[in-house]
Amino acid sequence: MNNYETIFIMKDDITEEQRNEVINKIKDYLNINGKITNTTNMGLRKFAYEIRKYKQGYYYVIEFDSEASAIAELERIYRITDEILKFIVVRKDD
Repeated sequence: MNNYETIFIMKDDITEEQRNEVINKIKDYLNINGKITNTTNMGLRKFAYEIRKYKQGYYYVIEFDSEASAIAELERIYRITDEILKFIVVRKDD
């Protein structure tokens, strides 16, 4: 298993319930396909530039261990989730 970190940004005009639903969907997928080691809710942050006409968004960071094959599906989930503006998944060095 490899060590990864993912950061995703959610729209600022969604409710707390919708944010929690998205976060739980991502966490559930990661728990099925690996193990979450750390989560950080960075809260609402202002962007340096507009992203899809949004000037701010909610940042969330998850560190996890998983097989490389699970990353493609995670990125697909990010792409089809309307509440997510941006995301990145990086492999961390040991």
